[in-house]
Amino acid sequence: MPSHPLSIHAHAKVNIFLKITGHREGYHTLLSRFMRVETLYDTLTFVPQLSPAFTLEGCEGVPLRSNTIYKAYHALLTYTHSPKLKAFFHAHKVIVTKRIPSQAGLGGGSSDAAAFMRLVNQVCQLTLSIEKLAEIGSSIGADLPFFLYNYPVANVSGFGESVTPFEEEVLPLQLFTPPLGCDTTQVYKTFKQHLLATIEPASFAGWEQEASRTLLERITDPLQLNDLYAAATLAYPEITTYHQEGWYFSGSGSTFFRHRS
Repeated sequence: MPSHPLSIHAHAKVNIFLKITGHREGYHTLLSRFMRVETLYDTLTFVPQLSPAFTLEGCEGVPLRSNTIYKAYHALLTYTHSPKLKAFFHAHKVIVTKRIPSQAGLGGGSSDAAAFMRLVNQVCQLTLSIEKLAEIGSSIGADLPFFLYNYPVANVSGFGESVTPFEEEVLPLQLFTPPLGCDTTQVYKTFKQHLLATIEPASFAGWEQEASRTLLERITDPLQLNDLYAAATLAYPEITTYHQEGWYFSGSGSTFFRHRS
């Protein structure tokens, strides 16, 4: 096994559109266009250090067992029972250089966990297929399969487990994250309580086949493009004070984005 530091970037994402399609088995189903943000990413580095237990630095404020990276490590260990995996993290620690804000609708925690899984699979020679990694990752978070497949742009559906690459160029994106976070669980809970009965699948039929630039130019209302925006404004009314015309809402928030022409 290598003794030098190994690094991987974990990119942010935005949701060009996000439509809730239903609710079953205790979870919402969706149809969404995910797009990688090329200019914003966390960096994970494996640094040699003898450690009696899994050691993670750079994620202050998040208890280890609640951290998605630790959950990914535990899930891989549970599935593979790999002695190589256990030995590697007795001899290395994980350092995260955080740039993606949390509770911002940019998928930072999921991207970190997915990048960790992809690098570990390579370094520890676990020989797991991307499909298997995505299956394992989906138990940690709904966004993980997108980040594990590592497509620049994809249509994501179901509980997040169905990821289909969409062939187009990644748009140059400008982001604005207000000084407040939106808890994903709270936003979805609010949607279920107040808005689930209002979904109209016919209103977004065919969106998954349209280019992202076309959608953003044709549909100027962020409430129409992202079902979670209305839920976020109910859960966090102050979010509306940060919205400016021409900006769209990513995921469960709180980040707004627009594409630079």
